[in-house]
Amino acid sequence: MKKILSGNEAIARGAMEAGVRFASAYPGTPSTEILETIAKEFPQIHAEWTPNEKVALEVAAGASYAGARALAAMKHVGVNVAADPLMTLPYTYIRGGLVLVSADDPDLFSSQNEQDNRNYARFAKIPMMEPASSAEAKDFVKAAYRLSEEFSTPVMLRTTTRISHSKGIVELGEPEDPAEASLERHPAEWVMLPANARRRHPVIEDRLKRLTDFSNSSRFNFIEINDTSMGIIASGAAYQYAREAFPDASFLKLGLSYPIPDLLVREFAAKVKDLWIVEELDPFIENQVRELGIECHGKDRIPLCGELSPDIVRDAVLGAEKKGAKPLNLPVRPPNMCPGCPHRGILWALKKNKCFIAGDIGCYTLGFLPPLDAIDTCLCMGAGINHAHGMSKVLGDGKKKIAAVIGDSTFFHSGMTGLLNLAYNRGVALIVILDNRTTAMTGAQDHPGTGVTLDGSKNIDIDMEGLVRALGINWVQSIDPYDVAMARQKVKEALEQDGPAVIISSAPCALLPSRKVPGVPLRVDADKCTGCKVCLAIGCPSIEFKDKKAIILDTCTGCGICKAICPFDAIGGDV
Repeated sequence: MKKILSGNEAIARGAMEAGVRFASAYPGTPSTEILETIAKEFPQIHAEWTPNEKVALEVAAGASYAGARALAAMKHVGVNVAADPLMTLPYTYIRGGLVLVSADDPDLFSSQNEQDNRNYARFAKIPMMEPASSAEAKDFVKAAYRLSEEFSTPVMLRTTTRISHSKGIVELGEPEDPAEASLERHPAEWVMLPANARRRHPVIEDRLKRLTDFSNSSRFNFIEINDTSMGIIASGAAYQYAREAFPDASFLKLGLSYPIPDLLVREFAAKVKDLWIVEELDPFIENQVRELGIECHGKDRIPLCGELSPDIVRDAVLGAEKKGAKPLNLPVRPPNMCPGCPHRGILWALKKNKCFIAGDIGCYTLGFLPPLDAIDTCLCMGAGINHAHGMSKVLGDGKKKIAAVIGDSTFFHSGMTGLLNLAYNRGVALIVILDNRTTAMTGAQDHPGTGVTLDGSKNIDIDMEGLVRALGINWVQSIDPYDVAMARQKVKEALEQDGPAVIISSAPCALLPSRKVPGVPLRVDADKCTGCKVCLAIGCPSIEFKDKKAIILDTCTGCGICKAICPFDAIGGDV
């Protein structure tokens, strides 16, 4: 039986067919649908959202130690969070197969950087597989578990946005029987004291040599000889681009791309005249080929930044003088917070109080954009609180208007330690937790604060205010962000405190099905509107300006923020 699946859906299917019993993740584009598909389609696998990626990999490792096959999935920057356990896991004895899915994001479609996580495989000295289609995504997952158990190592399965989200035909297979879990003791291989780790390091180095031999003979690495005037080495999506750009060229297609099959590379290089390495982002393969003493073309012509395409590959190889038609100059559609978004009101209140606003990862980062212009920093998950604390300390004046905003899911991910540090070291910043009861930016997934697990069952419902007080914050206030006047007043009070202060802005995401519309859709009284454009300053996409007057579109949710800030009472629900 065949089915059309996205790469992420195919990975989930491969996990089921491989007999995986445990899967964990923190949602992040482009990896999110892997766990969602497992939870929806394959209930025989225990699947859970974890507070962050470090936890995801560690609980998956625990399941593996118990003899079950386990999967941890995350986007590329999530591996940074999971890097602590990842660097030591290869030293340990892997019982049940353990696969880490890293979904990279060339061209930064939904990310804060463009890092190339192939480097993590080499850094951790673990094998890495790169599927080039949905069919390979499913098959590679199954092969990765066999590889993990044969060599007792974690295996990285690296995808990119195109592989994760593009769809293709997948041949469905029968599931393997999951291994029975059992409790065993292997302290010499699981307790990484220096003495034990020192003994395990040579094991990793020997395993890497054996993996290289395996890579040379693996069916996932193969040579396709056509026109030998051009030879191309490629993996993943880049292989598809290169095949489309140069269908008559000879290819060395790498599916198991680390460790690199050195003998196969030498064999292929000897058969072709000009050797090209086509890959997105870093010269990962190219550098290893050059380390073998083999001359090749690569990043001297192939772009280092951004996503590739067949046209980009063709133009880069053929040279500027042979470039094809320029891409269409399509209009830009900038991202924006949704109509009725609860973040808009509190960001407005912070801005009107002239706060410097340290931001974080989430929908509220879009507050950076004009006309709201309300976010001043954004680095990584949980950094905003720490930015605000560091600034407040070096500035020295406890009355400086420094604030940080962080979403509820991000707070549980990595904000709690920053808030604890703020309290412990007597910081004076204002922290605003934007509690919209979901992980909104990645598609409204649940988290520990929603009280709902991945399978839809209800569990704990975190008392956010109680948790904040337990972390050492005495001044805590919960507010309704749609009450703009109250929000401004509470921000003012918070900024007057001598110590740290926390405001919990509580209102559900405007896109949640369970959410009640705050009010009726609003309209503008043209006779009262003076065209002052104050309402445009909140950046609501439901407000436009036409014929020197504001107008409100049918997408309005009636949240009332524009009504609250209009200086001429020109906005109402019955105009």
